[in-house]
Amino acid sequence: MRIRRVVTTRAGGASKPPYDSFNLGDHVGDDPAAVAANRERLTSELGLDRIAWMEQVHGRTATIVDGTERAPAEATDALVTARPGLALVVLVADCVPVLLGDAEAGVAAAVHAGRVGARVGVVPAALEAMRSLGAQPHRIEALLGPSVCGECYEVPPEMAADVEAHLPGSRCRSRKGTAALDLRAGLWRQLADAGVGKIGVDPRCTFEDDTLFSHRRQAPTGRLAGITWIEA
Repeated sequence: MRIRRVVTTRAGGASKPPYDSFNLGDHVGDDPAAVAANRERLTSELGLDRIAWMEQVHGRTATIVDGTERAPAEATDALVTARPGLALVVLVADCVPVLLGDAEAGVAAAVHAGRVGARVGVVPAALEAMRSLGAQPHRIEALLGPSVCGECYEVPPEMAADVEAHLPGSRCRSRKGTAALDLRAGLWRQLADAGVGKIGVDPRCTFEDDTLFSHRRQAPTGRLAGITWIEA
């Protein structure tokens, strides 16, 4: 089996400013018809019949799905499946989309790892759900997708210290020399400590790259998608 991974950008959709144009989030105030058109295009472009969505709440719940669900997974921040051809979607606009897959076991996961979710352990929860379906950490390949970088993610010193205590390696300094967070760095260390075999990082910063959505740069705004699926 093969694990496929895709990250969308702002380009090529039906949404009008400030959601222009390929916004896939249906919870940010965009015209529902535009979001529906964008999601239909995503389905068509991927060439897949089944896409799983989730109601992201910045928590640590990981939900196993099999494609029979008729609605987004409620109150969850990680989707896990062993069903080939079922695309798992995580929506972000500065948070880290984490795409995981064990091709040998045929298990994939899409994780929404924002500051709160990363702090409380959403990625370990996803790894545990993957293990329950037969995945092994040393066979898992991970992609940490585009997110706000440490130089741009300024936070209060107390917040940086708190997140660092729960997600070691995440505290850093901003471009201005103030307290900041690099969630991808902390998540990379967490995945490595869990024994994940291969970890890739998309270096793009959502705040700096205007081809991507960034809530920190412009609010309201749309959401880009990290997508993964098992290709039999």
